Amino acid sequence: MFPVEKIREDFPILSREVNGHPLVYLDNAATSQKPKVVIDSIVDYYSNYNANIHRGVHSLSQEATDAYEQARKTIQNHFHIKESKEVIFTAGTTHGINIVASGFSALLNPHDEIIVSALEHHSNIVPWQMLCERTGAVLKVIPMNEQGVLLMDVYEQLLSEKTKLVFVNHISNALGIINPISEIIDKAHKAGAAVLIDGAQSCSHIQPDLQELDVDFYVTSAHKMCGPTGVGMLYGKLEWLEKLPPYQGGGEMIKEVSFEKTTYADLPHKFEAGTPNISGGIAFGTAINYLHSVGFDKIAAYEKELLDYATEELLKIEELKIYGTGAEKTSVISFNIGTIHPYDIGTIVDKLGIAVRTGHHCAQPIMDYFKIPGTVRASFSFYNTMEEVDKLVSALKRAQLMLS
Repeated sequence: MFPVEKIREDFPILSREVNGHPLVYLDNAATSQKPKVVIDSIVDYYSNYNANIHRGVHSLSQEATDAYEQARKTIQNHFHIKESKEVIFTAGTTHGINIVASGFSALLNPHDEIIVSALEHHSNIVPWQMLCERTGAVLKVIPMNEQGVLLMDVYEQLLSEKTKLVFVNHISNALGIINPISEIIDKAHKAGAAVLIDGAQSCSHIQPDLQELDVDFYVTSAHKMCGPTGVGMLYGKLEWLEKLPPYQGGGEMIKEVSFEKTTYADLPHKFEAGTPNISGGIAFGTAINYLHSVGFDKIAAYEKELLDYATEELLKIEELKIYGTGAEKTSVISFNIGTIHPYDIGTIVDKLGIAVRTGHHCAQPIMDYFKIPGTVRASFSFYNTMEEVDKLVSALKRAQLMLS
């Protein structure tokens, strides 16, 4: 049996109350909660060896550098990345996407084509629109069906010798649908295109093997993986990272500087200008180690139980409709109840201590497809319980009664 009650003891925030009720946190797709070991690692850095990295010969700087680079190795091993210099620390998923988009500004020509999917977060739409405006490239979209599943036959038709880049999320943040990224990557490579996968929503649920996937770029954020905000990872194949120009200039990313010419540092520092989020990077590694102590296979199995139970119980509510009903899903349920506005539902259940997300989830094209203003989204993590699902259902019935 999965030891959820024991695991919950690792998360200080889960013991608090909201509006006089025990907190039921079901907004994990927005950010996950942090175990005490991650919080302690941040406190430990600032309390015991706070110093800038890579630059000092003194002991504190060397200790901080060693801890930061060990976190990079932890990330490398977790994602099965060939070389540690292919791991770029970023401020998060959005930052990683923009690094790649900026770099490709120098590589694209007018009428080249970029493909994204209909399931994308705004962070994986807007940078490519901006890139197309700068370069004259053309943006194309893989459509989806009523189940929230991408139409792969149309994707094949979109691919051509003009396709230079394909960008797809691993898991939809709005619907929880798991995309067939292996097939997407394989077909793109056969057409000669590079692929970036947005892993922000996937890495808390599964452990992707980036060498096996043969993906060109992969981005994610620590805060979705029980780590801190403000830090993430960009993986890029060595040949691509060497080809792309730096995203920003400053300290750390240079080898030699004169007023006549500047040469750039070797990877990964070429893309890591300025003082990084040192404590965040270290805590990212701590969070990954914590997740491994729980076990990704165990996490996936338990979250599947939560998803199945929550789906069954929610569908018992009259007029409740779930969006994103494909067979391959993670523990996210996006729904509406009749004509009640999702914001109103979210406000009422919050009064009962239940945190859900309402709105378009930074995925307006999905909402436009379904012709709705937004949804209520309940997203579950391995520290949630079946009893919390019951509390959600009870709260939703109460909200429905009040708002109908």
